[in-house]
Amino acid sequence: MKIATWNINSVRIRLEQVIDWLKQNPVDVLCLQETKVIDADFPRSLFEELGYHLYLSGQKSYNGVALISRKQLVDVTTGFTAILSDQLLEWDEQKRVITGVIDGIRIVNLYVPNGAAVGTEKYAYKLRWLKVLREYLKCLLLSQPDICVCGDFNIALEAKDIHDQVSPDNHIMASELERQALRDILAMGFADAFRKFTTEGGHYSWWDYRAAAFRRNLGWRIDHHYLTPALYERAKSCIIDATPRKLTQPSDHAPVILELEDK
Repeated sequence: MKIATWNINSVRIRLEQVIDWLKQNPVDVLCLQETKVIDADFPRSLFEELGYHLYLSGQKSYNGVALISRKQLVDVTTGFTAILSDQLLEWDEQKRVITGVIDGIRIVNLYVPNGAAVGTEKYAYKLRWLKVLREYLKCLLLSQPDICVCGDFNIALEAKDIHDQVSPDNHIMASELERQALRDILAMGFADAFRKFTTEGGHYSWWDYRAAAFRRNLGWRIDHHYLTPALYERAKSCIIDATPRKLTQPSDHAPVILELEDK
């Protein structure tokens, strides 16, 4: 099974690129972030013509996540409140979470808040959001041992996940509080699929549009697949496909593809 995650930065703007990529890379599940469109306006037909089923949680102009699967998913839910208390409705105003099950594997597709800058209100929101995410995943683990949590985490966990021309000290997406919040989540039993196969630095999934960052490979690795133990053992490969980033008007992120051995 192949599962890909890709922050597409507007599915309508990048529709042709996504469809072309799927034709060349017919993954079993594509997890999109920043779709930036309400569900009624999502361009479904081209995906359906390729044989995919769509599960959506979108909003106008911002955020938005989607699961695009060759097989029908079961137990699909959106947001935190489907699993946690209705008292947490405020956390679902922004469409950032969708999950479903395929062949016994629960896929959790996330678009983690960026946080803007350390010390801001948006930064505080990000840290609180990550705490809610931990509680959400803790609940899922009670009934589902095989979980792949993937998406745009907006966090580079280690120094080698960032190019060497930026100082990560107290930098958004690399501050210690953000990293610790992610480590607290991983401590529940999740492991980084990419690092199973690639230990060195210099491999990135996001490059700023400015300063010729992609051409100079001044990137960050902030798009991840985190796996529970049995799935981690089944991981055959995990690669970053930078090819779409070379296109005209691309997303600033590249897809990350996980391949699992059949059970």
